[in-house]
Amino acid sequence: MVSVFRRYFAQHMNALRIAAWGFPDVPRSGPVIVYSNHPSWWDAAIYILSADHLFPSYESYAPIDAEMLKRYGIFGRIGAFGVDLHTARGAADFLTASADILSSSHRALWVTAQGRFSDVRERPLGLKPGIAHLIEIAPECTIIPLGIEYGFWIERGAEAFLAFGDPMHGRDLLDLPRPARLQRLDAELTKAIDRLSGDVMTRDPARFQSLIEGRSGVGGIYDGWRRMSSALSGRSFNPSHEGRRP
Repeated sequence: MVSVFRRYFAQHMNALRIAAWGFPDVPRSGPVIVYSNHPSWWDAAIYILSADHLFPSYESYAPIDAEMLKRYGIFGRIGAFGVDLHTARGAADFLTASADILSSSHRALWVTAQGRFSDVRERPLGLKPGIAHLIEIAPECTIIPLGIEYGFWIERGAEAFLAFGDPMHGRDLLDLPRPARLQRLDAELTKAIDRLSGDVMTRDPARFQSLIEGRSGVGGIYDGWRRMSSALSGRSFNPSHEGRRP
């Protein structure tokens, strides 16, 4: 099923890139909570592809808006579970489901901690209190911040960028009162996002490693002209503007 998302991503995006410094420090065992910002509809696909590439020994799960899950039922087949994001009952159901998921030492819960779509530049991030509450139901977990950003470089398709921040242990965070705990989680995620944004701004592919590469080039008349020019000069045509092979 992951292959479906991989093909879909490659058809519509230019690349999924992870910052060279931003690979996750994945624990050998113990439940994991990955929490991120929420800049785009694509975030769900980023979760699925990142889990497959970077957390292969973990079963991954993610809450998703119940109405969205009705529209995109395929997500439910790969670990998504529906929650009502706008009611107290929905919040309680989320915590109950999360407690069950995090009771296993080889499961990971991926959470868009802002609970809404938000611009990557928004500060403060405005994380929902539930992310701080999760620590209380899974004190043995490892919590890892994940920064996500999208942008256009020199290809027709958009680039997706990600970077994981420093891991934290649930027991350490549990010593903090909830408001201070939420502030710490916000600060760690902000740090990862800001550092990632600095790399994205350079537009330097060398600062990243590609997990997935899509189709290069812009197509149409422009690529047709480039193809003809290559043929006339005896060079093979490479549609990528970066010079990488398609």
